[in-house]
Amino acid sequence: RGSTGYGQSLLESLLGKVGRQDVDDCVAATKAALAASPHLDGDAVVACGGSHGGFLSLHLVGQFGSLFKAAAVRNPVTNIASMFGTTDIPDWCFTEIGEAPSYAQPTPQQYVAALESSPMRYV
Repeated sequence: RGSTGYGQSLLESLLGKVGRQDVDDCVAATKAALAASPHLDGDAVVACGGSHGGFLSLHLVGQFGSLFKAAAVRNPVTNIASMFGTTDIPDWCFTEIGEAPSYAQPTPQQYVAALESSPMRYV
């Protein structure tokens, strides 16, 4: 998911489900890799990524700290809610919470949804 190589419907399935659907995919893949490769050390699993990959990595260590022991991230989004007024891509903030792309001032409910979709939620 998230790649145009898997088709538009899978790409669009992520809208409003970041931090859940993508995280669950990574956890399932990690568990499958550990089960298929007994030489891998399940006590030394780390996540790494930049930009959206950093966002995802922080979600992984925040939600599944017993599986992902550490993360190395570069320029991650940590709090979507704080991005609304500071970014040049506010439309992305809206799509991440399942809303239509917009440049409008978010409602209080949209700020809450943005925080709930952010890795900062797990700190």
